[in-house]
Amino acid sequence: MKFFFLIGILGLLASINRPEAGFGQIKAAKHSSGINTNTIVTMGSSDTRSFDSNWLFSRFGLQPEGTTIPEPPGLEQVTVKDASWQKLDLPHDWAIQGPFRMELAGETGKLPWKGIGWYRKHFSIPEADRGKRVFVDFDGAMAYARVWLNGHYLGTWPYGYNSFRMDLTPYLKFGGENVLAVNLNTEKWDSRWYPGAGIYRHVWLVKTNPVHVAHWGTYITTPEVSKDAATVKMAISVDNQGVTPVNAVISTNVYELDSANRRGAKVVSASRSAIKIEAAVSVTANLQALVSHPKLWDIASPNRYIAQTSVIVNGKVVDCYNTPFGIRTLQFTADKGFLLNGKRVAIQGTCNHHDLGALGAAFNLSALKRQFKILKEMGCNALRTSHNPPAPELLELADQMGFLVWDEAFDCWKHGKKKLDYNKLYDEWNEKDLKAMVHRDRNHPSVFIWSIGNEVMDQRDVDMTKHLAGVVRAEDPTRPISNGYNDPDGGRGSGAVVALDVMGVNYFFSQQAKWDADPRYKDKPTIGSETSSCVSSRGEYFGEKEYQDWQVSSYDIAKPGWGCSPDEQFRTNAKFPNLLGEFVWTGFDYLGEPTPYGSDETNLLNFRNDPSKKAELEKKLEEMRLHNPPSRSSYFGIVDLAGFPKDRFYLYQSHWRPELPMAHILPHWNWPEKIGGHITVHVYTSGDEAELFVNGKSMGRKKKRPGLDYRLVWDSIKYEPGTVKVIAYKNGNQWATDMVKTTGEAAKLSLSADRTVIGLDNDLAYFTVRVEDKEGLTVPGAHPLVKFKVEGPGEIVATDNGDATSFVSFKSHERPAFNGLALVIVRAKKGMKGKFTVKAGSDGLEGAAVSVIAK
Repeated sequence: MKFFFLIGILGLLASINRPEAGFGQIKAAKHSSGINTNTIVTMGSSDTRSFDSNWLFSRFGLQPEGTTIPEPPGLEQVTVKDASWQKLDLPHDWAIQGPFRMELAGETGKLPWKGIGWYRKHFSIPEADRGKRVFVDFDGAMAYARVWLNGHYLGTWPYGYNSFRMDLTPYLKFGGENVLAVNLNTEKWDSRWYPGAGIYRHVWLVKTNPVHVAHWGTYITTPEVSKDAATVKMAISVDNQGVTPVNAVISTNVYELDSANRRGAKVVSASRSAIKIEAAVSVTANLQALVSHPKLWDIASPNRYIAQTSVIVNGKVVDCYNTPFGIRTLQFTADKGFLLNGKRVAIQGTCNHHDLGALGAAFNLSALKRQFKILKEMGCNALRTSHNPPAPELLELADQMGFLVWDEAFDCWKHGKKKLDYNKLYDEWNEKDLKAMVHRDRNHPSVFIWSIGNEVMDQRDVDMTKHLAGVVRAEDPTRPISNGYNDPDGGRGSGAVVALDVMGVNYFFSQQAKWDADPRYKDKPTIGSETSSCVSSRGEYFGEKEYQDWQVSSYDIAKPGWGCSPDEQFRTNAKFPNLLGEFVWTGFDYLGEPTPYGSDETNLLNFRNDPSKKAELEKKLEEMRLHNPPSRSSYFGIVDLAGFPKDRFYLYQSHWRPELPMAHILPHWNWPEKIGGHITVHVYTSGDEAELFVNGKSMGRKKKRPGLDYRLVWDSIKYEPGTVKVIAYKNGNQWATDMVKTTGEAAKLSLSADRTVIGLDNDLAYFTVRVEDKEGLTVPGAHPLVKFKVEGPGEIVATDNGDATSFVSFKSHERPAFNGLALVIVRAKKGMKGKFTVKAGSDGLEGAAVSVIAK
């Protein structure tokens, strides 16, 4: 029997149109009751506003330079003197400013993220709001969050990646000043990568009437979808936090939602539901509507709708709740792959950790949007949120831009990989955390697979797997559940995988044919949940060597013992065409885990069934511990930490976008020390053959073998300065060309911006600096110190260059270029708008300047 999922649903959850995050506003009608439905600020109540501004912060415990400051008692009390505390706006990562320290672990970025942080916010709520319920919503706080209002304890949420709500109402002083205090403690948390520290995502203030739609209280599905009609089912949970029973009517209108997040034409009104809600009780109302000729959500045309739900009591609208969603069908099969709206789609995905490079873990929408645009250009169509629930905006953006999302919960279960990781929380929190993730995210059309874990120590545990899958399935039976296995044979052999809907294989496909034939799994779809792990440094080439000076060759062959080249994974995918596709490790470099220059012993878990390889890796890890490499960020990325594509970007683009005429030559052609010697030249192209020329002379024409060759290689080209050119062909016709030239000496800088018009409120512009010769060619290997400044109402947020060994603070206004490139990130100063100019200069080189308008 073929495994089959049919789903048509879902859409954006929290905060689709946050003004400070760069989303537009949606205009709607205003109810006569005074409930304002004109502006949708976030998914949920219409009265939701940003609570990010004007916080106070102080750090205790471990300090950035390695000292310790004792944590005073009573910092939650209203009487604490906090005037001298640091003033800041959220999101905030207290560790990203550094300093980098050699003695700190490379696996967490050599940054001082462990410490104890206190945040305090003074605010007032008008007397006119007395009688309302007032909540504060945290999108994420790292880690072990504890919250107080006016000295009264509200609660805790230890897992730093999940979103949560606290009810302020019982202890609010209406018409007076209130103090909200938040304590975070990363000294109690261990991580295998840089997790960041602090209130690193957005915070929201929500006001409702006592009778209102519950937190994440809508669940929209479309169980029947055709080109003619889609059935929309809505389960709407309504809370009565009043003191008397009420009779309420629940109604929902569905509207189109355009790509600019503007509400469009009304599509349909759902059937109304009349319910009685006792005091202090929640009741679920079930509504249904039929959408005629639905516009389906898919990766090419991410059409969306918005459901606007009203709660009516005594003829008055007392709450309005907004739920963006999408309509689409998903089918997962063991023989025909994955079908989106009935059409097969190969998953061309990347795994990504949550940090945003030089910004650290502090969320920024414009930074994430830049990453998504880069991935789209490469041909990526899916994202794995490795290895935790993401910021809600990631899913909103995926909905809007047309990405599929593997939404992941945990990196470990009951038995940890680190002493203080999720194993300390599992028993008490696993159900709470899973339900929080699913309830928040289940209306997103982009979310197509739930993942309950990654390479967990308990992956052979039948009962534990069944339990966790059951928790998720009870909250959303419409999507498949998976788990990333680096022991795929053990997980299947034990029978644990029987509880899952999709098998996730990390790297090890050698026994795939055996399991495809196993009666237990012959109908179970399989996906490469983590693949390749190729490592490289942008612009570095070492001839026959793969590793040198704490960098990795960019010929895209180097990989750890558990990994493989991109080409080898492509061959595996071709060998098993029934696979759903792959998630490459990783789309972007990230802070921490600097394999092959790390000493993280959890890497040994990849060889739990291979004693010889485990012993070999143990020896390498010991060598790394003795040498203490300076590496502080990963080499796995297809794109470097600064957002500059490595050569590998073009290898994936050539395979994932076969319809795009493209060709890419590597390496560069500046090799004065190799005149008369030989260079290996690689060409990545979406064509099927190519001819290489050096200074106009043909080096021969080579052709790919289908299913075997994904790059063309000229092994021994005699080096002479000049021009290397490739002409690629497809089906016998000229298809694409590329060219590299020997450059002159560095003469000038050029400066280009991803945008020259930006918004206010932490909207960012990214400026790329190129070190060029007098002809305007980028000079490979150039590393001059570049100094940045801004004139006008703008400011520098961070700088970077993609060098995994650099200890220059991301907050520095000067930075060496790395292989000809550097990056500066800027924004408008708070509360200011207008034109400002970004300048880049370097001693002995002609400088550059570009202006930006903030409005």
